[in-house]
Amino acid sequence: MIPPALLLLFFFVLPMLVMGSFSFRAGSFGAERQIWTLDNYRDFLASTSFQRLLLKSILVALRTSLYCVVLAYPAAYYLVFRAGAKRSTLLTLILAPAWTSFLLRILSWKMILSSEGLLSSLLLSLGLIEEGRPILLYSMNAVIVALIYSWLPFVALPIFAALQRIDKSLLEAAADLGCPPWKAFLRVTLPLSLPGVAAGFFFIFIPTLGEWVTPALVGGVDGVMYGNIIQSQFVSALNWPMGSLMSLVMLLLMLIILGALSRFAYLLPLEEAK
Repeated sequence: MIPPALLLLFFFVLPMLVMGSFSFRAGSFGAERQIWTLDNYRDFLASTSFQRLLLKSILVALRTSLYCVVLAYPAAYYLVFRAGAKRSTLLTLILAPAWTSFLLRILSWKMILSSEGLLSSLLLSLGLIEEGRPILLYSMNAVIVALIYSWLPFVALPIFAALQRIDKSLLEAAADLGCPPWKAFLRVTLPLSLPGVAAGFFFIFIPTLGEWVTPALVGGVDGVMYGNIIQSQFVSALNWPMGSLMSLVMLLLMLIILGALSRFAYLLPLEEAK
């Protein structure tokens, strides 16, 4: 375990310690960098706008993760239990968009939702609108749509793997005992697939909470997230201490939420078994 432990030490633990030390500095450069202070913590606690934006970003990440799970589960279920010989082809089609550039995919959604984009042109041809105008663009809904499109394949994969590991004889036994298909799904398939659901949920929640590229491209002013403020603190304002503090606060809240959700995902199958 020494090689992975060293990698974790140098590329995670040490950067976190450096970031933590920066959060106590008075400034980013020069003499101020050598001054230790708690002013950054006081400023953050006094800024309700930062706290509201963090809460907003948590809710957006939760919504995006839930929507991805709801959309990915039926697709993964179909691939495992209904697709048959077409499984490999359909799985490749699901993963194909993920092989292109993430930035290119977000820019494509910006073009689709623009005033001259595909969606606006379609509504204009159907007579639903009188002139071309942006549809959802520069809003939080546009951010959520783009995030769902970008991350959906990565949710389907762990759910697909979990469903594929289910012993089909358990479903046959349930049918032999008179269990209807819908009840067999709720009592057998769904509980056994929850580890894959939880893995897919966490895989989306973690990166979307700190997302800043997608809100910057399709969100506009109404779609700003917590990650955009962190990025501006490091790049535009050059306020590395505040950016470090905001990053650590986000990491701490993320760990608390993931711990609570992991506990729930662990206890739910036990309750189903009872």
